[in-house]
Amino acid sequence: MRIKLIFAFLFVANFLAAQPYKNIKIHEGPSAGGPEEPSIFISPKDTNIVVAGANINNVYYSKDGGRTWVNDKLESRYGVWGDPVIIANEKGHFFFFHLSDPTGENWDSEEILDRIVVQRSKNGGESWNRGWDIGENHPKDQDKEWADVHPNSNNLICTWTEFDDYGSKDTADHSRILFSKSWSNGRWWSKPVTISDNLGDCLDDDNTTEGAVPAWGLNEEVYVAWSYDNKIWFDRSLDGGKNWLENDKVIAQQPGGWSQEIPGIMRCNGFPVTVVDRSEGPNRGTVYVTWTDQRNGEDDTDVWIISSADSGKTWSDPVRINDDNVAAHQFLTWLDVDNSTGYLYSIFYDRRNHQDNKTDVYMAVSKDGGKTWKNQKISESPFTPKKGVFFGDYNNISAQDGMVRPIWTRLENNKISVWTAIIYGEK
Repeated sequence: MRIKLIFAFLFVANFLAAQPYKNIKIHEGPSAGGPEEPSIFISPKDTNIVVAGANINNVYYSKDGGRTWVNDKLESRYGVWGDPVIIANEKGHFFFFHLSDPTGENWDSEEILDRIVVQRSKNGGESWNRGWDIGENHPKDQDKEWADVHPNSNNLICTWTEFDDYGSKDTADHSRILFSKSWSNGRWWSKPVTISDNLGDCLDDDNTTEGAVPAWGLNEEVYVAWSYDNKIWFDRSLDGGKNWLENDKVIAQQPGGWSQEIPGIMRCNGFPVTVVDRSEGPNRGTVYVTWTDQRNGEDDTDVWIISSADSGKTWSDPVRINDDNVAAHQFLTWLDVDNSTGYLYSIFYDRRNHQDNKTDVYMAVSKDGGKTWKNQKISESPFTPKKGVFFGDYNNISAQDGMVRPIWTRLENNKISVWTAIIYGEK
């Protein structure tokens, strides 16, 4: 009888462990035209408050840790044209960064993408101010921004790609990585400076400088990595963005480049993501950069991570985050660190379980500074993308005080929808 009870207990325990996390649909669009490119952030002040955004102007907020959501539309004095980035400071103020569309005429206007826009919410995403602008430089195009907030000073930093003329085939037109900083809670921004040494093209492809994601260090350090010429490039400042390395550093190769071919996906980028461990744990101050590439073949896209314990002077060898042993695609990844523990959380699409284009969503967790990873399927069911449907350039994930909220898009019944999962790690 005792043996039977033990067997039954183990069966139930294994069964429960194998169950997917509770998936929550945040928003379903009316068609395959969006929403996509979701961003999410948990309030450092109150983890019950979670704010998210998605293309083109969707904003969502939750007051119960992501179990239920209110959907709204974002408006600004400079228009809204996607690439949503959500972050929050220690006061619980949220910031929504996005691209501009001042005339509201989209691509029919020459003024679209003339600046980066940031809007602030002091009430957990319920309402937003009219917005402040960063880097207005018409007729050049400002695109693919990301941002971070300092945990102590609350100063904001933003990096993005400036195109002389987005999509231009003219070899005289170039792209570059720009940086700006705000000391005023987002109201005023420093004059943008170019931090990339190399000039890329304007084709939004492998030879374009793009995908810059900045991260504050423990004090005034700023770290940025981006993709260009099938490599991951890195620059840093030790004085809050005043001075930068004399020469950018190549910290990793990126076979397959920025633009990666994934069956059924209209466009897939190998977005490099930079984060810093600001916990009190053993890896405090470590800089991490993650990305995807195809070094193992065009039919085997993988997620990789490197780390630096000396402010970017030296870097570890790449570690593969996905732990499958078959040739399969893992793509559209993102990374966050829970600064209460130093644990790393990675999200990515994954096809290890399927012979066709069916796609799951996986999360990987590292408790040892990125050396080893535990992979877990977090989507309740797979979906099948269509080549003609735009899935955006990224998914996202946020971790605070043992609470983890990933966010992704899926296609079902020819409709794009945005999802999260209710996940708790360890404090």
